[in-house]
Amino acid sequence: MDQIENESAFSRRKWLKSVSIPAAAVIGASFIGNSAQAKEGNATDEKMFGAQIYNIKDFGAKGDGKTLNTTAVQAAIDLCYQEKGGTVLVPAGDFVIGTIELKSNVTLHLSNQGKLLGSPRKEDYTAGKGVPAGNGNIVMIYAANAENVSIQGRGTIDGNGSAFFTGQGDNTGPNSQGGGYFDRPHLLIFYKCYNLLLRDSFYTKSAYHCFRILNCEQVNIDGVKIYNRVNKNNDGFHFNNCKYVHIINCDVRCQDDACALFGSNQFVTVTNSSFSTRWSIFRFGSGDAQNIAISNCLIYDTYGCPIKISSGNARLENLTFSNIIMRNVTGPIGIGFSGPSKRGTNDASQATTQPTFVRNIVFNGIRATVVPVPVNHPDIPFDVKVYLGEHFSCITLNALGNNFIENVSFTDIHVSYAGGGSKELASKKDIPQTAQEYFTVWDPAPSGPPAYGMYARNVKGLTLQNVRLEFDQADARPALIFDNVHDCTITGLAVKGSKTADCTLRFTNSKDVMISSARLLTPANAFLKIDGKTNAGLMLDGGDLRKATKTVVFENGATIKSIKIRV
Repeated sequence: MDQIENESAFSRRKWLKSVSIPAAAVIGASFIGNSAQAKEGNATDEKMFGAQIYNIKDFGAKGDGKTLNTTAVQAAIDLCYQEKGGTVLVPAGDFVIGTIELKSNVTLHLSNQGKLLGSPRKEDYTAGKGVPAGNGNIVMIYAANAENVSIQGRGTIDGNGSAFFTGQGDNTGPNSQGGGYFDRPHLLIFYKCYNLLLRDSFYTKSAYHCFRILNCEQVNIDGVKIYNRVNKNNDGFHFNNCKYVHIINCDVRCQDDACALFGSNQFVTVTNSSFSTRWSIFRFGSGDAQNIAISNCLIYDTYGCPIKISSGNARLENLTFSNIIMRNVTGPIGIGFSGPSKRGTNDASQATTQPTFVRNIVFNGIRATVVPVPVNHPDIPFDVKVYLGEHFSCITLNALGNNFIENVSFTDIHVSYAGGGSKELASKKDIPQTAQEYFTVWDPAPSGPPAYGMYARNVKGLTLQNVRLEFDQADARPALIFDNVHDCTITGLAVKGSKTADCTLRFTNSKDVMISSARLLTPANAFLKIDGKTNAGLMLDGGDLRKATKTVVFENGATIKSIKIRV
């Protein structure tokens, strides 16, 4: 491929004379006046600063899908930055590039037929300057320590990621030069950027993650479309330690996490968007993830638990998920909390003394259909491994040891499961003390959870109001299993039971749980089984339980003293 000569010597007056009014019209009428004055001698340089349009073709770029235009595009960006900002225009055409750096006060505008196409050659990419190792790897487009950066317009950024396919086995890829699995470019990385705007553009075929947005503040993403399914680890949005992030009107179809929120993301909203992926949609790890609201979203064909929280050294609180439709998913919700760990810190005392918590989480207005096992998306060009523990999934709240998940509410929830769970699954009681991926909890054979609807362990302050749990095929598992659940209110629960299951609800070591106005939708052997001597302060008040052969049964030393019944 031809290399473009460095355009850094491009004179400002020569550039101003070359700008045309039609080029300005592509961006908007507000630019026309300034561009019309851009003739030599008709305006002072200072009056034009921050208001120019920099067409990459005027810097020598060729949209033929073959010529390497990295130098030309970077020259346009650099001049725009030097002249206090403006708009770098990508006109119609396929402009091949390697690594380019966006800079402060620069708007990259992709015209309707404009495309930035990633080079298929690994040697045309570098790591992002100023991006910490481990995040940069190599990248197509990036900005670091910049402000007022924008990418707008209805054009496309295409990573040409199939040229870096990692393969099924050795994870080396056709472009690898020894880097192996990580030796492939991200599509975009933004590090320590302030006032970042992404609007309307189409992002596709990344060789690795689509977006990595790291330590940024004031991030606004509106109308972005992502289709990212040509390689492994094809994430959509991947946020780390960001604040004041707002995502609206987006459509994301990817292979890996669609909207990962790792680390200490705070003051985040996601609304009016749709998502589909093999793995998770909203995924959280450790850190101070706080004050996050997700609403009015459509999730479909998602096999990896749409809402997945796996935390250890975490201070996670004030998360809301409302008005969400999930169609053909597994999970559909998994929260794991292992408590503080010495991993990831050099200060052992800090690892054990810093408070950790997962609390104040709201689920409201959710409709979900859950499939029995994940399936391959037909447009993902490789087989997707299905882990045994992913079979027959359920809502999981799972804290370990002396740790508790606190103050979680489910209101107006309707989940329809595939069913088909066996008596062997139902009999599982020795659940491993692990809270990593949602499915690792269920790996020991027979793989899968012992409940079809919800499994909760070590939870305080749990509320279920107007929750309906159903299945399509007969299921031998209880709808709900509580293990060490304290301070719980269940109102208006409607559940399917089964004659093949020994009970519909099972409580172990649980205290101060009140069930009122429950409905058993189908015939069952028993509505509630109380297992063990340590249950106490249970109450069953009213409801329609006529379809149960027995209302309450006791096992392993449990007695009638643990519960008050009024039906």
